[in-house]
Amino acid sequence: MNRSGWMALALAVGLSGCGAPDTTQEAGNEAVGSPDNGMASNDIGDSGTARQAVATLQTAEGAAAGTATATAGEGGIMLSLSVEGLPPGQHGAHVHMTGQCDAPGFESAGGHWNPAERQHGLENPQGQHAGDMPNLVVGEDGRGSMEYQLVGGTLEGLSDDDGSAMVIHASADDQRTDPSGNSGDRIACGVFAAG
Repeated sequence: MNRSGWMALALAVGLSGCGAPDTTQEAGNEAVGSPDNGMASNDIGDSGTARQAVATLQTAEGAAAGTATATAGEGGIMLSLSVEGLPPGQHGAHVHMTGQCDAPGFESAGGHWNPAERQHGLENPQGQHAGDMPNLVVGEDGRGSMEYQLVGGTLEGLSDDDGSAMVIHASADDQRTDPSGNSGDRIACGVFAAG
């Protein structure tokens, strides 16, 4: 073997021990050994519990209405909401206490998620519910988004035995009136699931 052949062989042997990525996996296929529960490994904490929950929202007619993603962090739960196909304007947006979204009224989602038994509203001196959020603003194109850190709850509480749901209301939340800020009918709903 000539000198360049020996150098190529040495380089190949050296790289194989350096943790080079396995290139035998075809693009688009899942890696072997993924968790059985469908959660990505970076969504699972050291204790094996989920670090994220996702709700896929639908309208009463069953049309897609967006997603809500709750991510556990050191300061609590960060909730990212992105909606589509909703009426323009301001809408109350809340996490509700039961993971059930029966159309058309979504009353099955229960009241606001409120583990500390507080009053409703970001401006209520006796509030706020853990599921209370600022109003969601939807543009003329039917789209809207926001991020908000939920106060007073944990991802484990959000994912308790009966689950929880993300609900969008027809009207703006006044942020003071118990139990729901006079935010009107429930127009979109999605159940949180480990994601």
